[in-house]
Amino acid sequence: MPSAPPGGFAALVCELLAPLGDVRARRMFGGYGIYRDGVMFALITGEDLLYLRTDDENRPAYEQAGLPAFRPFPDKPMRMPYHRPPDSVLDDGEEMLAWAGPALTAALRAQAAKPKKRR
Repeated sequence: MPSAPPGGFAALVCELLAPLGDVRARRMFGGYGIYRDGVMFALITGEDLLYLRTDDENRPAYEQAGLPAFRPFPDKPMRMPYHRPPDSVLDDGEEMLAWAGPALTAALRAQAAKPKKRR
């Protein structure tokens, strides 16, 4: 049975990201993974906080703006390659795409760098 479509915050995020293509939210760990063509490039926490994929090429923009990295366990130093975009992206579709486009590109780079699975 297919899962129900996302509601609330996840639906809003998918709507704002729709110009990037067929963007879908999948439930995971109390939040959502945001995917385009099977590639996860964003996540939403259970607290309705959006994080976008980062790597060496787009991370400096987040760091210069003082935007935090995703830490799945606040009491531990572990960070994941996702950062919060400015809150204003939720009010401005063009600004959302300006941050999300490079996040999608970062996710595609990460996928391309993974070794191919053998059968």
